[in-house]
Parts: sequence; C-alpha cells; structure tokens
Amino acid sequence: MKIEVKIDESCSETKLIIVTEKMTEDVAALMQRLSGDGLHGIVAFDERGTTLLPPSDIVRVYASGGKVFAVTDKQEYVLRLRLYEAEEKLNGKGFVRISNSEIINIKKARRFDLSTVGTICLSLVNGDICFVSRRYVSKIKKTLGI
Repeated sequence: MKIEVKIDESCSETKLIIVTEKMTEDVAALMQRLSGDGLHGIVAFDERGTTLLPPSDIVRVYASGGKVFAVTDKQEYVLRLRLYEAEEKLNGKGFVRISNSEIINIKKARRFDLSTVGTICLSLVNGDICFVSRRYVSKIKKTLGI
C-alpha cells in the first residue's frame, strides 16, 4: 500500500482519496475505520441474545477454554472474536494486555499490589483479582508511570 500526502494551504477540509484496482474487504474496512462510521462497541452474546457492549462498560476480556469472554460490572458475555481481535477493537480506549490470555480496562483498575516480586496483582472495580504476567509488568509500569 502506498500512502501519499499533499499539503495545500488553500484546502479548508481534509479529503481522503483511495485509488484501488477493485473494492475488497480490506478497502471497505479501511473506509469504515477512517470514516468513523463503525460500531462503537463490541458485539457480545449471553443467554438472552446479542448485546453491543460499549468499551467503557467492559472491565476485562479474557480467553478460557477456547472461548473469549468480556466481563462488565454486571455480567459476563461471550465474544465471537479472538483475543487479539478484541484487543485491536479496544486499542486506544484504555485497554492494556496483562497476560497472553487477558486484557483489562486500566480505567477500571482499583488497586495495584506491587508487593509480590516480579508480578503485579490487580483489583478491579467489579471485585475480580488479576495478575500481570512477568512479560507484561514493564508495560504496565510504563502505562502507569511507575
């Protein structure tokens, strides 16, 4: 993919032009992402049906038993995404990976216990306790400014 930027001081509004041989899923996804018209949430499933979860409601997302779950203050939902796909959708919305199988909303963390050597114990607003794996400790510390 080639990217070209032209600076024109007489231009009053930014305009994006995509030149392509044919319309593909990648081009459509790029257009949707750039236009901001995409869903502002993650589609989740529970026993009652389908729900659109706003990222601000999600406390953590984790993988277990071959499934991916999203946890809110009130309940747990099943996602039809892989963990890395959920991480991409939540990127830039206050979510950070704490292990190979878990992503948390850093805004929903209540307490960070640094007393255990080599790891961090997190208490979340819904009462869940999570542990940051050693691989991600430095990333969390950097995010927190420690």
